[in-house]
Amino acid sequence: MSDTTSGISDAGELPSSSIPSSGEGDSLLGETGTANDVVEMTGASKEQNPEKVEVENAQQLQSSGDNVGSLLYSFAKKVVTVGIIYFVGYMGWSVAWLITPVLLSVAREQWRSKNETRRNVAKASALASDKEVILARLGDLPAWVFFPDIERCEWLNKILKQVWPNANFFAKNLIKESIEPNIQQALAGYKLNGFKFDRMILGTIPPRIGGVKVYEKNVSRNEIIMDLDLFYAGDCDINFSLSGLRGGIKDFQIHGTVRVIMKPLISQMPLVGGLQIFFLNNPNIDFNLVGVVDLLDMPGLSDILRKIIVEQVAAIMVLPNKLPIILNDGVPALSLKMPEPEGVLRIHVVEAKDLMKKDISVLGKGKSDPYAIVSVGAQQFRTQTIDNTVNPKWDYWCEAFIHAESGQQLQIVLNDKDAGGDDELLGRATVEISSVTKNGEIDTWLTLEQAKHGLVHLRLTWFTLSADKNDLKAALEETQLLRVTSMSTALLTVFIDSAKNLPQARQQSQPDPYLVLSVGKKTEQTSVQMRTDAPVWEQGFTFLVGNPDNDTLQLKIIDQKTSNTLGTLTYILSGLMEKNNLELMSQPFQLQKSGPETRVIMSLSLRVLKRSRDSVEAASDKTSVSEGYGGDSTLSRTSSIKAAPSAVADSTTSEQAVASSIKRQESRKSTASGITDQMSIPEEPFVVSTLNTVMMATPPRSPNLSENGSELLRRTPSTTSSAGSAGLGRIQLTIAFSVQRQRLLVIVHKISNIPQKDPSNIPDPYVKLYLLPGRSKESKRKTNVVKDNCDPVFDTTFEYIISNAELVNSELEVTVCTQKGFFGSPVIGMQKLVLSDPDIATAQGVKAWYDLLPESKFE
Repeated sequence: MSDTTSGISDAGELPSSSIPSSGEGDSLLGETGTANDVVEMTGASKEQNPEKVEVENAQQLQSSGDNVGSLLYSFAKKVVTVGIIYFVGYMGWSVAWLITPVLLSVAREQWRSKNETRRNVAKASALASDKEVILARLGDLPAWVFFPDIERCEWLNKILKQVWPNANFFAKNLIKESIEPNIQQALAGYKLNGFKFDRMILGTIPPRIGGVKVYEKNVSRNEIIMDLDLFYAGDCDINFSLSGLRGGIKDFQIHGTVRVIMKPLISQMPLVGGLQIFFLNNPNIDFNLVGVVDLLDMPGLSDILRKIIVEQVAAIMVLPNKLPIILNDGVPALSLKMPEPEGVLRIHVVEAKDLMKKDISVLGKGKSDPYAIVSVGAQQFRTQTIDNTVNPKWDYWCEAFIHAESGQQLQIVLNDKDAGGDDELLGRATVEISSVTKNGEIDTWLTLEQAKHGLVHLRLTWFTLSADKNDLKAALEETQLLRVTSMSTALLTVFIDSAKNLPQARQQSQPDPYLVLSVGKKTEQTSVQMRTDAPVWEQGFTFLVGNPDNDTLQLKIIDQKTSNTLGTLTYILSGLMEKNNLELMSQPFQLQKSGPETRVIMSLSLRVLKRSRDSVEAASDKTSVSEGYGGDSTLSRTSSIKAAPSAVADSTTSEQAVASSIKRQESRKSTASGITDQMSIPEEPFVVSTLNTVMMATPPRSPNLSENGSELLRRTPSTTSSAGSAGLGRIQLTIAFSVQRQRLLVIVHKISNIPQKDPSNIPDPYVKLYLLPGRSKESKRKTNVVKDNCDPVFDTTFEYIISNAELVNSELEVTVCTQKGFFGSPVIGMQKLVLSDPDIATAQGVKAWYDLLPESKFE
């Protein structure tokens, strides 16, 4: 009966409404006995469609063959399973030998099933129309539904569908010429050789554009800028070989925002001289491995190949890398291929707190070994790993090129470092670059996503690019103030056009030249041009420069086959400072260690990093607020000093010094730029500081008062003749806080007049520091021990990473001990200093003498 029904259906001669149901057919045949009529009708329909009969027979044979093969496979699988269990029991092995492979197999199947489901959903979405996508995925609507400035572009999707078959040729050349050599080089680092693409078919499913946004504001009249929400989940078929094994990539998916810049606009057809195509941020990439190399498709192992493919995509089309396409021969390559950063983002990864505990200890959950990865487009930076903590302090600095203020993001990912290499996620956070460029500087704590708890502290500063060499002085002062040697003051853009008349690297053969550039520690390399003495590269590179007055650009042209150097060039960057607009365009340079006619044609452009106006004003406002408070405090202190001159027994203060201090505070108030003016303030000796009337309005005790609040803790430039109010001696410290670096600087200079009770037992003093509240081991600092000395000199500098908000509520505990003693280290004297004094946050900080008090007064 089933064969009869399928025959009727395949024949297609009867409408579906005329075919009875199974129950109706049985009753009909039973009552009328017309089964022969049905058979005759079926036979007639088969005679009328002999081709369909052949197809049906072939399908039946294939189905029966598949059934037999499936039965054999199931039987063999059962036999192998039972055999393994029997063999394990026969050998008397531990049950772990049986359970472990089963668990790994189940985990692998679940992982693959999850990925396959995600790919199938994405592929179905790519094939569906917008209406079906909206109805099926109301929680993930296209961008044009939410944003009024993003428009639908179904017309563009229809065009892509029409031209997609022809795009296969372009993609094939791009993959073979650009991606394949780079993947070979990357895999060689993992001892995997012989990688080669054998076949590349993009399939029939084209990419979809979810929405398009065309920019109208802040756009040059010579260009058109638009963003496309690109989503590709196609049926591509890419085959490759690796170390003699053959495999393939299927179900390749990519999703991200693509920016297309049409420039320059010309008066000839096609009216657009060229295109720049790139992803603003790293796109989401996923694919499925098939074939023999499917063995690599397991968590941990497949990450190698996936990471390399993502890196190669980023190296071609993720900012700062762009894919340039010249549409008119009259358009110079320089206008499309020379990098054009809009500015530089300085990133300070300060610290994190309250991270998740990922490590397992004997007593349960331990701590973590956190590190952070900062990504801005294709640029990636990694901090050091801090072991065994959930409150790491990295104090890590880096700088990133920004090519698109609007659209680019900074992403920071925190991981726990594991010895096995399978690092665990501690959370991630994202910052829009546009928010930094708008404010000039951001100092913020970010809540970590994909984590139960945790915060990360970032300080971001935006620098524009200036062609005025007079701005270099302020940039140099900024880096000196930060005391971070890796920071830059300028940006160098180099465009390598071509070379000519290169010498032969070997007899009767043209060289295969490539060019290597380096500025400081960064090195870049052009592509290899085969068999030519006049290579044309047309590639641009960007370098950060520490100091243009001292740095140089090093060039070297090398033959790939022989590794011989064909020519070198050293260009001193200070020469660019004297050029018009700080640049040289399309200039030939004579190469050293080469032929007399050998030249390299390149363009150089130098730009000075300059804080944006908003950033400078914000810094000035912060300085004015703190210094204004400091000025008022100084006036109060001055009046207090004049009111009680007898309280100062060992002071070098005079009316002239007081007037100098007031004048200095007034000069700070008139600051136009916090950083520049702080650097210009001359260093002056500190004067007598506060009486107990200064800080009466605030609960914390003044750092300059003794315990009973009646004596001054006297400040003098270098020496003191007093042993202090308690007769235990005095200690000279410098305390300063750098707002830019978020660091507290403590310099222990010396101790004077430690009492000597027994001439035969002279103390061996040293100094311990703790930040309060907490007195944690992380905040402990300790000087060296000075043997047999009552007036030791240390001149030791310590640093604490601490935010401005934490500084106000913190204290510095200073303890002077002696190493001599039977039970530990006897305490000579102590002092606690409140760090809310506004003078601490100035350029010079506070340098003063403080009386040492008995330990009992602080218990």
